[in-house]
Amino acid sequence: MASMNTPSAHPYDALTPERVLDAIESLGLRCDGYLQALNSYENRVYQIGLVDGAPVVAKFYRPARWTEAQILEEHEFAFELAEREIPVVTPLRFDGASLHRYQGFLFAVYPRRGGRAPDLEDEQTLERLGRFIGRIHAVGSIRPFRHRPSLDVRRFGYEPRDYLLAHECLPEELREVYRGVADQALAAVQRLFDAAGPVRSLRLHGDCHPGNLLWTDEGPHFVDLDDACMGPAVQDLWMLLSGERAAMTRQLSVLLRGYEQFHDFDYRELQLIEALRTLRLIHYAAWIARRWDDPAFPAAFPWFGSPRYWQDRILELREQIALMEGPPLALQA
Repeated sequence: MASMNTPSAHPYDALTPERVLDAIESLGLRCDGYLQALNSYENRVYQIGLVDGAPVVAKFYRPARWTEAQILEEHEFAFELAEREIPVVTPLRFDGASLHRYQGFLFAVYPRRGGRAPDLEDEQTLERLGRFIGRIHAVGSIRPFRHRPSLDVRRFGYEPRDYLLAHECLPEELREVYRGVADQALAAVQRLFDAAGPVRSLRLHGDCHPGNLLWTDEGPHFVDLDDACMGPAVQDLWMLLSGERAAMTRQLSVLLRGYEQFHDFDYRELQLIEALRTLRLIHYAAWIARRWDDPAFPAAFPWFGSPRYWQDRILELREQIALMEGPPLALQA
């Protein structure tokens, strides 16, 4: 990887523990000195102890990723959901503002919310999650985002593929193989989108995988709308499916049983599940490459760029091509 040498200085290098605590205290809070980094690659997220209350969670947004308008639109969506008693974790407001700036960093502060991973093998849990996502989409369909991105083949497929090839992220002997397989995969993705037709685009969570769901005795809540976007409803459902085709068919049937209590589902979107999975695979590899100047990424993904890594990605895309040529998931009778 000639273009992916040892990363140089990164803006997050300036986000020292002292600066984090000073940023929180600039809002009028009093920190007790406790600071714990939480698991997050895209942003920097910390649990911070307070003298006069429960700990809070602070998110420092990755510089230059989102505009202020895009972040505020994410916040407003969270507030809109919470106002309808949909359990999402919303940022705290200070003097009416949910987004703050300190020495070049944009950040938000959230209440700490615990929980455990949902049991996706349990049908009652799946149906309840379906109801929850249906409620989110009922609100998301009221009006569109004006500033957040849309999930489409160009932005999540062709652009990341082009980035990987232009920046010499692959071993030379695998570049043309990857190019050919990615081109085949994206052509299949486009065919499935064309076959589904003009499905409705609405405001989505966008990254609705089990790691962004916390379960308590009262039920589920989402903790991260950082990837909120416009897109088809099925984007917020397919990442909750796993296992063989029969298992995914059962899971999807249960999810939609709950979902359709609150929002209609367009069954043409079932054709998009493997297409969306393919876009995510290509986009994910480019996401790592685009973040390589952040020291956290070489440390977390040391195998990125190795021949074995890209051989696995090529095999993964070939498997997706085969899946996209087959029939879409169908619901249980």
